Amino acid sequence: MVLPYKKSLFLVISIVAMFLFTATLSCRKEKGASITSLEDLKDKRIGVLTGSAGDLAARKRFPKAKFMDFTVAMDAALAIKANKTDAFVYDKSLLIRLVSNNPELTILPEPVSKVEIAAAFNKDNKDLHEQVNRVLQGFKDKGELQRLKAKWIDSSYKDPPLMPSAYEGHYEGVLRIGTFGRLEPFSFIYEGRLMGLDIELGMMIGRALNKKIEFVEMNFEGLIPALQAGKIDLALSNFNVTEERKKALLFSIPYVENDISALVKKAGPTSSGDKSKSKLNLRSIDDIKDKRIGVMIGSVHDVYVQRHYPQADVLHYKSMPDILLALKTGKIDVGLFNYHNLIEVHRQNPEFVQLGEPLFFNPVGVGFRKDDDALLRQFNNFLRDIKSKGILDDMKRRWVDTGSYEMPTVEHGKGRPLIVGIDTNKGLPFTSIRDNKIVGFDPELIERFAAYVGRELRFLDMDFGSLIPALKTGKVDMICSTIMITEERRQQISFSEPYLEIGAAVVTLKGNLADAGTETAQSSFISDIVNRFHNNFIKEKRYLLVIEGLETTIIISLFSALLGTLLAALVCYMRLSSISTLRLLARFYIDTLRGIPVLVLLLLVFYVVFASIDINPIIASIIAFGLNFAAYTAEIFRSGIEGIDKGQREAGISLGFTRFQTFRYIIMPQLIRRILPVYNGELISLVKMTSIVGYIAVQDLTKASDIIRSRTFDAFFPLIMVALIYFGITWLMMYSLQRIEQATSYKRVKTKEAHR
Repeated sequence: MVLPYKKSLFLVISIVAMFLFTATLSCRKEKGASITSLEDLKDKRIGVLTGSAGDLAARKRFPKAKFMDFTVAMDAALAIKANKTDAFVYDKSLLIRLVSNNPELTILPEPVSKVEIAAAFNKDNKDLHEQVNRVLQGFKDKGELQRLKAKWIDSSYKDPPLMPSAYEGHYEGVLRIGTFGRLEPFSFIYEGRLMGLDIELGMMIGRALNKKIEFVEMNFEGLIPALQAGKIDLALSNFNVTEERKKALLFSIPYVENDISALVKKAGPTSSGDKSKSKLNLRSIDDIKDKRIGVMIGSVHDVYVQRHYPQADVLHYKSMPDILLALKTGKIDVGLFNYHNLIEVHRQNPEFVQLGEPLFFNPVGVGFRKDDDALLRQFNNFLRDIKSKGILDDMKRRWVDTGSYEMPTVEHGKGRPLIVGIDTNKGLPFTSIRDNKIVGFDPELIERFAAYVGRELRFLDMDFGSLIPALKTGKVDMICSTIMITEERRQQISFSEPYLEIGAAVVTLKGNLADAGTETAQSSFISDIVNRFHNNFIKEKRYLLVIEGLETTIIISLFSALLGTLLAALVCYMRLSSISTLRLLARFYIDTLRGIPVLVLLLLVFYVVFASIDINPIIASIIAFGLNFAAYTAEIFRSGIEGIDKGQREAGISLGFTRFQTFRYIIMPQLIRRILPVYNGELISLVKMTSIVGYIAVQDLTKASDIIRSRTFDAFFPLIMVALIYFGITWLMMYSLQRIEQATSYKRVKTKEAHR
């Protein structure tokens, strides 16, 4: 029997070896020959959009290539720049826009194939199909289609061309047009408005048919099902005409003919990886236009960078601490987040500095569901009240101007609970955790509002990207986390009157500046570890966050394993049943649950299955992980039972045992010995999977490390400590199960019997 510490050492050595092997492969790939023709792609890695005409053309032209599926063209371009794939095959008109924003990429001159672009219809909607065909033919005869192509495709515009104004005449019905708003120049969102060739063409068709146009923006994969279900009347979304699609849809006459081409990296040393090898010498905001910029997912900063710095590499992160970690490790050159947060960042860690002046200022408001006008009116009345009394100005002075981070005592009401979504990773002065309590400008504002309306206050701490989904599904009553008011967000939720105006600042490392010195602080290794441990875990009682997170992780892991094991036993019984219906149900359950990513399952359980129920997020997590664990464990049980000779069951029954006694005394002891090693692995995977529960506002170990990093801005120490805690949990589980395995092993049992 290999001792546990030897297994751990072997695991560490294996991980290091795999890392070195992967690094070696990466170096070899980067040193490979440049791609200059289609002939060079025959055995390379080619990116495609699943199911697109480019996908079909590439697989036909390059049968020996290795294909990588993407859902967004920009992801494929980023993969090329990061050497994750060698080429991207798609419509040339869209590749032109990618090249204009990514000058290190280029389009190979020879096309892979030719394609026609047309409007798509349900096969039962022949009348509309004929009407649109007549309209398109008229546009073609008058040169309107050529004008649209010249305006949107052939021109290398920097700012999008002007869209025509909407038709204001008398309509005869409504025409619903489906589109995917991430296909510039055909259909894309600019300043909160749909624009592009397809959008302008749809408006022209509506005017010709005297119909009011309603554009329905959705994922590209949902367009065909939406057509077939009658949710939309037609689709205008760079639809390539293929023989396979003709079997399911009707297509209009083509309104654009286009090349299918290959996008590759330009020959030469330019790559995003090269930027980190030399000093950046940043002097002003203008110097970031072609750098790697980190932004938070779903933030206003993301939209701003995409619009004003098209040549930059934009990398997305879920929180401010993640951006700072990426800066410190050289993954990005600069980051964008709120100006007032940067003041606290610099105070805690002077190596992070602001570059230039704030880029822009934006109003901040509190979010409400569109159907909750009463609560919105109450908050607006409250806001006017504290403005007139000078309370809001006093809060700004204390939190924002002087950095006095002390929460006042506010007496809450005792009425029905007011559940508020908040992101404590935002950091001070707006939201953070000190002494295991949520503090900041936003929490004080909400505490005062709860007292104003006489309701009990409950905060639900979650990632910023989950706030709007939680609000729309009724998990929270309102969201308050310095949410900038934009037109795009107004389409989903209602906003209060603004209570602050926040600036956006560029942050970088002091060493990236042109006039940065070379002084380095000298400190011993031991003293550095002690200081960082005290700052991250002892100061402000942050160890309580870790203890609470550890408790939550253990509770979710244990109860998920218990629920999953019991459910797995039931599913296994059904899987082995002589009743065909039970076998089919069990097989369906196993295939479905194993086919759904656990994060998606967690979000579905919390936001969809229990959308109308006020369920504790920890219980939702246990249910989701239990369902996932059962699907895998049921198959472990089944394979273990089927591996035992059927003759043993028959022998037990012939000796007078019942079926249950046969299973209890003959089958189960052997089953436990067989499945324990595999069950052990699944249990460890379950513990590690619980690190995603922060998506539904559960404060586990990983969430605790995020909160600590948002307060101390230490890039590594909290992550390393939490990683060690996870390792300790899994090692203890491995050791315990190995002891059980030893106790139930055949040799050990025989030895005990021999000594009796």
